[in-house]
Amino acid sequence: MKPSMHAEEIATDRLVLEPLAVEHAEEMARALADPALHAFIGGSPATPAQLRDRYARMVAGPPPGSAETWLNWVIRLDGALVGYVQSTVTPERTMVAWVVGTPWQGRGVATEAALAMTAWLARRGAAAIAAAIHPDHAASSAVARRLGLAPTAERIDGEVVWRPASTTDIY
Repeated sequence: MKPSMHAEEIATDRLVLEPLAVEHAEEMARALADPALHAFIGGSPATPAQLRDRYARMVAGPPPGSAETWLNWVIRLDGALVGYVQSTVTPERTMVAWVVGTPWQGRGVATEAALAMTAWLARRGAAAIAAAIHPDHAASSAVARRLGLAPTAERIDGEVVWRPASTTDIY
């Protein structure tokens, strides 16, 4: 991993992944407003003010001296924000996550965004990709499989850790 790694815009055939900014809070609050979305990710829909506070902390990055790099993108489809992808990069591993608002689920948005993000990370030398997924979240498990990940016995806060399914490069 390069110490100076910063989120950059990533484009796919349908999506634009924009580096997270505090200004995204209001539109993201609408995109993530369905309480059903939080069944697996926990919590409840955040208000724009709560997201502005959260995004300000995320954009500021980890505390000085931390070995982590935080990379966060919002997902734009047809001009609208529909979700986000994120990664926490350390020298040992790169944890990735994705969330797509319920109106846009089932269209391959999470898979397309996660594949674009992990390819971007790989080109920059990020360590092995891993994801922590609720054991009952079939849709996120399907995205992880598309990334070349497989479930392990490891758990983080009750979530199953997914790692590369083989020793070959997953990118």
